[in-house]
Amino acid sequence: MKRLMQGNQAVAHGAWAAGVRVAAGYPGTPSTEILEHLAGMPGVYTEWSPNEKIALDVAIGAAYAGQRAMAVMKHVGLNVAADSFFYAALTGMQAGLVVVVADDPGMYSSQGEQDSRRYAKFARVPCLEPSDSQECLDMMQLAFQLSEDYDVPVMVRLVTRISHSHSVAVAVPDRLEQGSEPPPFPINTSKYVMVPANARHRHPVLEATVSRLEAAANQLEVNQHIAGSCRVGIVTSGVAYQYVREVLPDASYFKVGMCYPLPMEALRRFAASVERLVVVEELDPVLEEALQQAGIACEGKSLFPLVGELSPELVRAGLVRAGLLPAKPQPAMQAIPDLPQRPPVLCPGCPHRGIFTILHKLKVIVNGDIGCYTLGYTEPLAALHTMGCMGASIGVAHGVLKAGVAEQNVAVIGDSTFMHSGMPALLNVVYNRTPLLTIILDNRTTAMTGHQDNPGSGKTLQGLPAHELDFKSLVRAMGIDEVYTIDPYKLEETESILRHCLALDEPSVVIARHGCALLPENRRNYRPLKVDAEKCIACGICRRISCPALALSSELYPKTGRAKTRIDPLLCAGCEICAQVCPTHAILFRRQLDEQGGL
Repeated sequence: MKRLMQGNQAVAHGAWAAGVRVAAGYPGTPSTEILEHLAGMPGVYTEWSPNEKIALDVAIGAAYAGQRAMAVMKHVGLNVAADSFFYAALTGMQAGLVVVVADDPGMYSSQGEQDSRRYAKFARVPCLEPSDSQECLDMMQLAFQLSEDYDVPVMVRLVTRISHSHSVAVAVPDRLEQGSEPPPFPINTSKYVMVPANARHRHPVLEATVSRLEAAANQLEVNQHIAGSCRVGIVTSGVAYQYVREVLPDASYFKVGMCYPLPMEALRRFAASVERLVVVEELDPVLEEALQQAGIACEGKSLFPLVGELSPELVRAGLVRAGLLPAKPQPAMQAIPDLPQRPPVLCPGCPHRGIFTILHKLKVIVNGDIGCYTLGYTEPLAALHTMGCMGASIGVAHGVLKAGVAEQNVAVIGDSTFMHSGMPALLNVVYNRTPLLTIILDNRTTAMTGHQDNPGSGKTLQGLPAHELDFKSLVRAMGIDEVYTIDPYKLEETESILRHCLALDEPSVVIARHGCALLPENRRNYRPLKVDAEKCIACGICRRISCPALALSSELYPKTGRAKTRIDPLLCAGCEICAQVCPTHAILFRRQLDEQGGL
């Protein structure tokens, strides 16, 4: 049956059809939906793990035990999982293991763009790259088969446009079942215990496997020679194939479905069949370099961008530069008017706003982390000064203090990020006796990637009740005595406790606990506030908290001619932070509205 499928949905369906039994990951755009789709399918155990390395180790363990398994992550997550990725390539496993990695060219939701095909070659792990939803589905099944045939993990590399685009795919109605009971666990220490002596033995085995895979790649149907004009041949893969085929439909194509190891014999034959060879690929020149190293003349990154996403327009421009398309003007398009800039901003009612409002007031150096709260760096809050990668905030703040700077310095980290990779950094603070204030922003969910559950939310990916982590007890167990839990909606209390902790000569932790304003249970409690226009003096102090619900009124304050503030009742969540900062008490609290009979 044909269905319109999102790429991530097709990956999940393909894994299910292939008989995957265990799947683990950590949410990260653009990969998140894969496990969310898979969690609703029968016969599969799925989990959100605290980080990507743990997720991959879980999948490796299941594959060691003879059950097909999968780990899912975005490209920067593979950095976290790299140790496990490399040892799994050396050991192999009893059943198929697939690592799905979604890259983010253009950095739509990432702190960097990287090409995970480099990791595949680095670790000697075969890599498949689909170009539409049908190939996402089919290649997942092929990946499990290759993994078992060659005793090696297989990477399936996606990019944002493949993950989030929809195209037609033929759904597989039946699932490959492996039997209800796993086989006995294999006791094979020379294969699975990577002490140096065993690892030295396994490395040449892995290299021999890659050679066998390269020979087999020349026969795989995922590597396709699509005949066309012999004037120009295009070597391409993934979403780049869709772009260049749209722009230059009559060329000959070699569509690479397995980008490592490459089918060199087939590529040599293809190159010999065309007059000119051009490589079109996003990000790194992986295909181009491999062809050139093999002595095959080709062009690539001299024509197309090295960074960012490709598009049909960019591909056309590159082909024009190559002289393969005429530089004729395109049909005139209606001019698009300049639109006002809409910078990203914390949501109305976001509990992080209270913390950043006070940190801005205290004028401290704030080392941040990956999450919604990264938006604390934007004006007018301007209360975040460094941000690098998951879990870096505490280590960076520790280093700043050890450097002896005069300014006060804090670390800010989200609840899910703290569990991901912040805990070891906090242990380091305790061990090295650093008087650092760490603020854990506990909004009760993994908000930035779509409100996934985590070990602090009390529920698993499959909706089952789970132990809810007690951050206060955990932090005390690490050796920190000064631990406080606050409601960041309460600004006076928040400021008092932060000032106390900043004055200490020992490590301290503040747990700012309030649920994300977009969680369903919180949205039901929205109660918009109201401005008493007679009291408003148009000072603009309320708008410094950067809440989208606060806007300029059409009414002007006569002494200055400035616009007063109004509150959009459709946006306001009623958090009362604006009411607490208003110097003239012009913004009414909920209790005042109740006294006046509500809105």
